[in-house]
Amino acid sequence: MNLTLRALLTAGAICLTAAFGMRVDAQNYPSRPITLVVPFAPGGLSDVPARVFAAIMQERTGATLVVENKTGASGVLGASHVLRAEPDGYTLLVNALADVQNLHYISVPYDPIKDFALVGQMAEGPPLVLMIDAALPYKTLAELIAAAKADPSKVSFSTSGPATSPAIALTQLNSLAGTKIQDVPYRGSGEAARAVVSSAVQGTFTFVTGAKPLVDDGKARVLAIAYPKRISSWPDVPTMAELGFAGFEHAGFVGLAAPAKTPAQVIAYLNKQLNETINTPTFKQRMEQLGMTVPSDNTSEAFAAYMRREIARQAELAKLSGHAPVQR
Repeated sequence: MNLTLRALLTAGAICLTAAFGMRVDAQNYPSRPITLVVPFAPGGLSDVPARVFAAIMQERTGATLVVENKTGASGVLGASHVLRAEPDGYTLLVNALADVQNLHYISVPYDPIKDFALVGQMAEGPPLVLMIDAALPYKTLAELIAAAKADPSKVSFSTSGPATSPAIALTQLNSLAGTKIQDVPYRGSGEAARAVVSSAVQGTFTFVTGAKPLVDDGKARVLAIAYPKRISSWPDVPTMAELGFAGFEHAGFVGLAAPAKTPAQVIAYLNKQLNETINTPTFKQRMEQLGMTVPSDNTSEAFAAYMRREIARQAELAKLSGHAPVQR
């Protein structure tokens, strides 16, 4: 046997072994712990659903799931870590709305759809609400807007920083209402909410979970919901659309994704377990407490379609702030 033929046979054997190994791994998946990478801090709106999901799936299947927080660069650090991982289904990304918002404000080294194998959504929501200091006299959004127009220096809103949902929502409100409410950035949504009740600012857009305890304590008031329908927490509070602001919708999501080229058999297994887990009464109840819901049509394809729609929508919102499209 000459060297060329021997080299070809050896290379072929290696390829067959690798392919067979991948097939066996997929068939026996999972055979070791699965890591769910949350690219945001513990206790946040991505972290809590991920931990609830991991605990329930582990109990249901016997598989070991570990949640690991890799924070930084508005979620880019954690997503990049998963992007570089082996596509074997053992390192997964808990993705969120920031993945599509980032595309329009910062340089992102990946495509959130093409560079990942999308498994499905874990939860939808929660929506943003427009919350103001309870000490203020405004009882409706119309009264708040009138005050902001009469004297722009009287009304400022806290946000959790540039390119975050609260900042984007405020930009949209200013654009649609013709106001110039000032954006006062804080280091996170918790600080932004506390700024309202300490009267450092007059209001903010914040998620339901951040607003509810402050409203329940009588420290804050919710004037509107940035969601297509009213929510059970405050059934008497109108939506932004009801108040004449069509298309004013701001809500998060939590999803699950794997590195591209992860075997289809593994993605199918994960999607099945995802849907069975999120439809348990325990998971649904915990998400309801967070102001979140469980998606119904939850295939990989449906999730990709949702991401594409949201990317296009966020691009239009980014234009309101005068942001030039990020070159990719």
